[in-house]
Amino acid sequence: MIGIKDIAAAAGVSVSTVSNALNNKPNVGETVRIRILRLCDEMGYRPRSELRNLFAGRNRTILFNFSDFDRCFYLKLIEGINDYAGDNGYDLLMCTAKSCEKYIRNGFTDGCIILDDRMGNETIRHAARKRYPVVLLDRILPEAPIKSLVINNYTAMTELLEGLLHRGYRDFAFIGGPEYSGDTRERFQAYTEVLTKHRIPIRRENYFSGDYSEASGYQAVLLLAGGLPEVLVCANDNMAIGVIRALSERGCHVPEDVAVTGFDNGERAEALGLTTVAVPNYERGYLAARSLIENINGKNNFEPLRISATVIWRKTVSRRPGTL
Repeated sequence: MIGIKDIAAAAGVSVSTVSNALNNKPNVGETVRIRILRLCDEMGYRPRSELRNLFAGRNRTILFNFSDFDRCFYLKLIEGINDYAGDNGYDLLMCTAKSCEKYIRNGFTDGCIILDDRMGNETIRHAARKRYPVVLLDRILPEAPIKSLVINNYTAMTELLEGLLHRGYRDFAFIGGPEYSGDTRERFQAYTEVLTKHRIPIRRENYFSGDYSEASGYQAVLLLAGGLPEVLVCANDNMAIGVIRALSERGCHVPEDVAVTGFDNGERAEALGLTTVAVPNYERGYLAARSLIENINGKNNFEPLRISATVIWRKTVSRRPGTL
């Protein structure tokens, strides 16, 4: 374990200088203090007082692990998580998959909220075996101390598809996120089952796998080989916005030529009049933080919870000619 003598040797100063810097004493120059603090971070040194807090379970920091910085709905999630954490005396640390494991393993945090399909199940189970509370927002793992809090994707997508059929649409294409994503799988399952129930053909060439980015939605339109469908069902708003941009550049009008739907209901979706599924992300973040902190404090509630989402009909969908 790295000690204060190691930091002093690396910085070329005395042990007392390191101690004074860590305790914010005024007799250490700012340049030296910054160098010492940087070395502590790089070498993984933790002051004794901080370690005592960790061993006593008083770190009072939770972790939010998510997959990228491009999807705007994270802002509402983070706001909800941070509000509950702050109101209950907890700090919030955020990271992506590449750095998440070290914050789980090394005692930096008391528990973790995970929204990243790339974080493997075995890594999560390993944390659980160490009695480290976890809340999952993207999958269900029925194991203690893991709490799953997920969107009811199937029901919401079913409502959307039934509404499109009621409005006269019969020719569909689907643009999904990564195929390893639980959200994409659930949304596509509803898509296929509803269309099959209504005897609507599901053509393989009308399925595209994107990455939830606007660019992948744009690219999907360019790859449509068999002509445009009546409606493009997108697994999130970002891809739907990319679809609308590509259609516009091709001279197509939405919804007169092609209808478009999304999923999430971010601010851009509202501004564009995008028909989508509204996910209560602030509430989801708030509930996730509450569930995590309650389990950190010993409540031990690990029953999965599904959150309802609501279809919002806007101007990117209309009623097809000949329907009532």
